[in-house]
Amino acid sequence: MAITDWNSFVGQTDERMAALRKDAPDVAKAFGALAGAAIKPGALDSRTKELIALAIGITARCDGCLAYHARAAAKYGATREEVLEVIGVAIYMGGGPSMIYGAEALAAFDGLSQGD
Repeated sequence: MAITDWNSFVGQTDERMAALRKDAPDVAKAFGALAGAAIKPGALDSRTKELIALAIGITARCDGCLAYHARAAAKYGATREEVLEVIGVAIYMGGGPSMIYGAEALAAFDGLSQGD
């Protein structure tokens, strides 16, 4: 089922993630540290790293990944044109399933970058 309201989806996922962080604090803290270290600017800036994560989310067919990384990519200044190029690379690497999830990623970016 396609997600039509990405902001509601993120809100629901945030609630579930909060419960998981409460019940598994050590794992959640370690994952948060890993995420922070991975996205921290280095040779690549955070925007580029979030676009890479978005591409991986497409090929992994992970709705939550699409939501979180589309939102973060927008936060770091990614443009719709950049997201479309990322989707193109993901389709190249992942074939038909990535075409479907690429469309979902674009819907996520559009919905979350405009605050819909």
